Amino acid sequence: MKEKKTFVSVLFMQMAIVFTVCLIASNILETKQMVFGPLHLTGGLLIFPISYILNDVVCEVWGYRKASILIWTGFLVNFVFVGIAALADAIPGAPYWENDEGFHAIFGLTPRIAFSSFISFLAGSFVNAYVMSRMKISDQGHRFPLRAILSTVFGEGADSLLFFPLAFYGVLPNEELPLMMLSQVILKTVYEIIVLPITIRVVRWTKRYEGLDVYDNGISYNIFDIFRRHKDET
Repeated sequence: MKEKKTFVSVLFMQMAIVFTVCLIASNILETKQMVFGPLHLTGGLLIFPISYILNDVVCEVWGYRKASILIWTGFLVNFVFVGIAALADAIPGAPYWENDEGFHAIFGLTPRIAFSSFISFLAGSFVNAYVMSRMKISDQGHRFPLRAILSTVFGEGADSLLFFPLAFYGVLPNEELPLMMLSQVILKTVYEIIVLPITIRVVRWTKRYEGLDVYDNGISYNIFDIFRRHKDET
């Protein structure tokens, strides 16, 4: 009996690499605090939304199952990076090393911040992929721009609703948390809208290149069930 071979798309693999790089980079950039008028932001805003855009592209072209693999891969790589960074931060520096304070400020994530980041990322990413998948079926493949925007609203909403209370409740004034959450959702959604013309072109080109346009009919949306094959994949 011949063993069936599973081939991985090179394009999917490249998107997965960019996705994980964006997650790791956003962790580092989150340490930069910025203020624009009444808005209190972090440097992670500059790159983190790219991960949601890639999530949209993968879910639209390859389906929810591949998006699940993308999300879990990004999560595990990010987890390893944060763990190694924490270990490096905990190891005493050389006598001539004078940048302990700066290194700790960037890589010394508290367990609370790290836990909040991991949980909110998983929730937001899977909500984003679920909304994309279900809306594609109900829309019969039409209205991709609307799916991309609404999935970002729901995904970023879930991310912010979890991250800020888990990370900053009791640390920041309670009245500041709703404004921070709302600001993140609005700005990241605006980010998605601005780059939407590029996203649409990437999706169209990827579908042509891969010869794929998957509809998630009859699949399991269990986030831990990433290895079950689709019952109906078109």
